[in-house]
Amino acid sequence: MINVENLHKKFGSLHVLKGIDLEVNEGDVLVVIGPSGSGKSTFLRCLNLLEEPTEGSIFFEGVDIIGGNNDINIQRQKMGMVFQNFNLFPHLSVMGNIILGPIRLKGLTKEEAEVEAMKLLKRVGLEEKANEYPNRLSGGQKQRIAIVRALAMNPDVMLFDEPTSALDPEMIGEVLDVMRLLAKEGMTMVVVSHEMNFAREVGSRVLFMDEGVILEDNEPEKFFGSPQNPRLIDFLSKVL
Repeated sequence: MINVENLHKKFGSLHVLKGIDLEVNEGDVLVVIGPSGSGKSTFLRCLNLLEEPTEGSIFFEGVDIIGGNNDINIQRQKMGMVFQNFNLFPHLSVMGNIILGPIRLKGLTKEEAEVEAMKLLKRVGLEEKANEYPNRLSGGQKQRIAIVRALAMNPDVMLFDEPTSALDPEMIGEVLDVMRLLAKEGMTMVVVSHEMNFAREVGSRVLFMDEGVILEDNEPEKFFGSPQNPRLIDFLSKVL
């Protein structure tokens, strides 16, 4: 589904990504972990060109999204993105946030979009919040709404950029439960996260990044049970 080749990203003289090669297959739940400043979020944002790579190729469903005359907005409709800080529109209700994309980009009528939105809200247990505004929601509720807003576009892959990092500890579980449900349903996901238990339990693969390179890529049992890279061994000794 996603094929990354020799991906580099520089911000001036700062070389953040240093030659990333990666394949993400349909149904993968890829969890990317690593210390702060390792390039995890920059890598994720490059996948849908929120950050323009300096060098390299990214193929999404066979399309080179960097080269040629590609319209990245077409691919972005198939890539749901969930950010650290929710990014909900404060002047729109929960329902208004969810239906905006399907109406404007997918051509649904307001009534069609609302029907689909209510189905999604029921899946995450928030149907009673449809007419509330974001400032009346808890952090965990806002993030679940942000996930629903992304799902409303019926994406082929979901990208999560540290979706629980801005939440109080007691709210993290309700967001991770939604992500577990998506994984169980077969959604392809790339998740940048500090949640080691989620990576161990839900990930099909876990990647460790440090200083702009992938140092280890393995299935969770081997990744956590018998890590090979010395930097990963040191990292896990401090976070587990």
